[in-house]
Amino acid sequence: MGAAANLATQVVGFLQSRAVEYQMISPNSAVETKDLVRKYLENGSATKLLSVGGDGLFHLLLQFAIEFNVPIAVTPGGTGNDFFRALGWFDTDLTAYLERLIVDQPSLIDVGVVDGEYFGAVLSSGFDSVVNERANQLKWPKGPAKYNVAIALELPKFKAIKFKIFADEKVLEVEAMLIAIGNGTSYGGGMQVCPDADFTDGLLDIMILHPISKYEFIKVFPTVYKGRHVDHPEVEIFKASRIRIESKAVAYADGERIGQLPVQVESLPRTLLTWPA
Repeated sequence: MGAAANLATQVVGFLQSRAVEYQMISPNSAVETKDLVRKYLENGSATKLLSVGGDGLFHLLLQFAIEFNVPIAVTPGGTGNDFFRALGWFDTDLTAYLERLIVDQPSLIDVGVVDGEYFGAVLSSGFDSVVNERANQLKWPKGPAKYNVAIALELPKFKAIKFKIFADEKVLEVEAMLIAIGNGTSYGGGMQVCPDADFTDGLLDIMILHPISKYEFIKVFPTVYKGRHVDHPEVEIFKASRIRIESKAVAYADGERIGQLPVQVESLPRTLLTWPA
């Protein structure tokens, strides 16, 4: 039994023990997931969404949560679990977390939107998007290890990318290794790329990693898991509510491919109902 299936079994057991009515959806594809979720929401038989899986499933369900104005919660059944982590729940016992979902009322938090698609955690472009593109082409290895392989394949030939950034009234033309726009703090399974991002400030955090050597990149990379990369002299962070990024690069959000830049990104204050810790 996989991690997500095992998690689903625990969630179902909890709901049954508390006599909570639920409808479990176990589709075979993203298309089927969308069709079923939309059906339940349109006929009013679903009033809350619980994403039992990783950031990819959460990202899909997030679109419906905002469209139908229903609360969404997420349980950590994927490799990244960054939205769950950013909400402050990551070290919480599963039963205690599920109990809170029943007892506590959800709160409104900010979300990001990129060209009409909502995201909860981080949108990024640059080296990590190049790695994602390569990892998605790899048939082996499976799981998180394929991203390590993709990093090893892409880093030796990677060059800084030219970006033009419009952030509220600010305009920047930069070469960068990486640009991350954070509604939440982390991506990639706990990399605190925007460690001071706040779900309730109505702003997005923009992190720019200016060009550094490959050796320096390897040295700095591990510090992102503690958010200490922000102390590096080539890391720049600022906040804005509306951002446009222009480049020949590709963007990802919540680990999902958004597509070719340019993109228009905006903070939507107090838009999503969920359960912060």
